[in-house]
This record gives sequence, C-alpha cells and structure tokens, in this order.
Amino acid sequence: MESGDIAWMITATAMVVFMVPGLALFYGGMVRRKNVLNMLMMNLYSLGVVSIVWVIVGYSLSNSGSGGFIGNLDNFGLRDLKSAGDLTKVGFLMTFAGITPALISGAVADRIKFSAWVILVPVWTLIVYCPVTYWMYHGWMGAWGALDFAGGTVIHINAGAGALAAVLLLGPRKGWPREPMLPHNMVLVTIGAGILWFGWFGFNAGSAGGANEQAARAALNTFVASAAGLIVWLILERVTMHHATTLGAVSGMVAGLAAITPAAGYVGGLTPLLFGAVSSLACFYAVKLKTRYRYDDSLDVVGVHMVAGLVGGTMLGLFADRQIFTDAFTATFSEGAFTGGGWGGGALIWDQLVSMLVTLVYSFEVTGLICLAIKRITGLRSDPNDEASGLDLAYHAESAYID
Repeated sequence: MESGDIAWMITATAMVVFMVPGLALFYGGMVRRKNVLNMLMMNLYSLGVVSIVWVIVGYSLSNSGSGGFIGNLDNFGLRDLKSAGDLTKVGFLMTFAGITPALISGAVADRIKFSAWVILVPVWTLIVYCPVTYWMYHGWMGAWGALDFAGGTVIHINAGAGALAAVLLLGPRKGWPREPMLPHNMVLVTIGAGILWFGWFGFNAGSAGGANEQAARAALNTFVASAAGLIVWLILERVTMHHATTLGAVSGMVAGLAAITPAAGYVGGLTPLLFGAVSSLACFYAVKLKTRYRYDDSLDVVGVHMVAGLVGGTMLGLFADRQIFTDAFTATFSEGAFTGGGWGGGALIWDQLVSMLVTLVYSFEVTGLICLAIKRITGLRSDPNDEASGLDLAYHAESAYID
C-alpha cells in the first residue's frame, strides 16, 4: 500500500470506531431513561472485547487460508503480520467485527442480563461472525461469485438474524405492546444518527482498500442512498400518518445506508437513489410486522438493518455494473455472472440470494443455540424487579440523570 492509501485507511478506521459511540447514543436515546447507561455499556463492551478477540484469533479465523468452513490459525496473535498494509487491514476489519454484535443490542434492549451479554458477544463473534465473514471473502460464497462490498450480508443480515433469534428467546418487554415505550431523548438519537452517518463514509469508502476511484464512488453512493432513504421515509409518514418525525428521518437514513453497504463500490449513476428509496419503503412497513407477529425487536434491528441488508443484497444482484469494477476485481470475477448490457442478473442474483439465505439460517440457528446455552449458565433475561427499577442501577450502580 502506498502512503496515501495507508493514511486514508487509518482515517477510515477511526471513522468506523467513532460509529460505535454513535450507535450507543442512537440506541441510548431510544430506550427508556432508566436503561440508557446499560445501552451505552453494551455497545462500548462490544467494541472492547471484540477488539481483544480479533487480534488474538478472530482475524486469523476470518482471513487466513482458503476453502473449508473457517480460516486457520496461521495469523494467530497477529503472527507474520508486520507490513503497514497488513496492520492497517487488521485494524480496519477489527472495527467491523466490533460494531456487528453491537447492532444486536438494540433488539434486546431493556431486558437482557448484562452478564449474558458479556458472554454472548465474544462467543457470537467467534462462531457466527468469523465463519460468515470467511465464507464471503475467502470461502465458498465469494468463490461462487456472491458480492458484499462492505458488509450487507456479513454485518446487517448476520446481526439482524441473530437479533431475531435472541428476542424470540428473551420474550417481550413487560407491558409491550400495550404500553407505549417511546424514545426518552430524541436529541441523543439525532446526534447518534449524525455520528453514524459520518462514520459510514469510512465504513463504505474504506472498504475500497485505498484512496482510489472505487472509494470515491462508494462515498458518493453512500451519501445519495442515505439521503433518498431519509426523504422517502418522511414522505411515507406524511402520507400515512399526516406528520413527519425526526425518528422517521433517521430511520430512513439508516435504511438507505444499510442497503447501499453491500453495493457501494459496485453500482453507479442514479442507482443509489433507487437503493435508498426501495429500502426505506421496505423497512417502513417491515417495522410494523413486529406488532402483528408479537416479537419485541425493541429498536427495530430486524425491521431496519436486516431488511435493508436483504434489499441491498438483492438489488446488488440486479444492478451491479461490471463497467465500474476495479481491474483487480474484474480479473477474478466470472463474466458469466452478468447478463447483457453490463448489469447484474443471471447467476449473480442467484448467488446473492443463496448467500443471504444461508447467512439468515446459520445466524438465526446458531445464535439461538448460544442463547439457550447462556440461559442454562447464567440466565438470559433480567430479573423482573431489575427491569422495573431500571438496568442502569441494577447492573452499573449509576444513573444517567440526577433529578
């Protein structure tokens, strides 16, 4: 890597790290005030413990070797990783690993035991995140021709499916859905969303691996898709509910960001507008399903992140443009995956659907098994009295607000 590429990748790494406190504020503002510190702690813990797991064994399991179920231990403890390029790659990918389980915290908010979360995050990283990452970028998914530029399948679908399994085993919050459980501080939510929006440029543009044309394209596509998602959600709210909300604006923005993530470096022109608009439409109605089917996805991780990831991955199969791929990428990609005109389709859409379906099933099933094991070891659900008094005091002996 040239010095300019290394400088950009270190910057992108810092931007993605900043997304975790941004996510903590985003989620923290949406929970009730008695649980805001618990939400911040779950996110900060994820970044801390996954970083340790990553440098010891996670990176090696996700990126060493080729073929098989999971990577090998060639790079255990960062062995043989000494160049600036290698070290930069380890750090950048570590931020992705850290934020993925943090996304799940929004689904299980207000009721999971903190001791259960302490176990869940590192175990989930090793036996769910690492294998799926390996399959996509070094294993059978990538070999088949499936694409995932910055983590639509590996991060958003993976975390969303795991979140769904966890909330089904946890059960709903006491009083849900009879009692309104509105965000306690929309200012925190909006600040957190702004930090996420900023950091997402490092997330997507950094996935180009350097300061190049693909990074510039990914950054522009990220901006366009998120803007389209924001505006479409506001229009839907105005038409269906006769008002436009701040929560709706940031929800649409995140939907657009999650949808363009798998495709940011592979599409161009006005296509990102379509990604943002379609994902916002799909997520707007998907978040309503939790009430109909009685699963308490507290902060709509399933309805926004998972659904947007599915929309983005599917649309990538339809709209990927081989004309804008980097030379290095097209040299290793099968031309047979495309139909005429340079657009996606044919084998590519099939590869996308298979990779997403496998990720959904694997993450859902294995996360469920992890949660069942934790339930037997420490218990999964907080004590009813702790839930009533608030998890901030019960688990952290602190209060976010002094009355």
